[in-house]
Amino acid sequence: MPASAALRLWAPVILWAAVIFAFSSVPDLGTGLGTWDLILRKLAHACEFAVLGALLLRALRDELPALAAGIAYAVTDELHQHFVPGRLGSPVDVAIDSAGVALGVLLWRRLGR
Repeated sequence: MPASAALRLWAPVILWAAVIFAFSSVPDLGTGLGTWDLILRKLAHACEFAVLGALLLRALRDELPALAAGIAYAVTDELHQHFVPGRLGSPVDVAIDSAGVALGVLLWRRLGR
């Protein structure tokens, strides 16, 4: 694969993973909206990882490796958050992120071609 093709496929994945990492580095992303804050943050988790799942499938062209890579990144993201003051790494968030990855893979498979 030519370097330009690899860059075209992988640059979006790397940039999006960096965006997720940056958001995970913020100590408090609360909006002060109470229950809505929790719901909106969990939806944001699922959406940001759905984008990652779609980008991974675009780059890898195979569902299982894309799903595995996305879930692995979700685990490392929660581990990262464990070390950010004011944030907690959560197995529930890994599950939400993983569902997002699966949704992104599914949507890319159905709509991306």
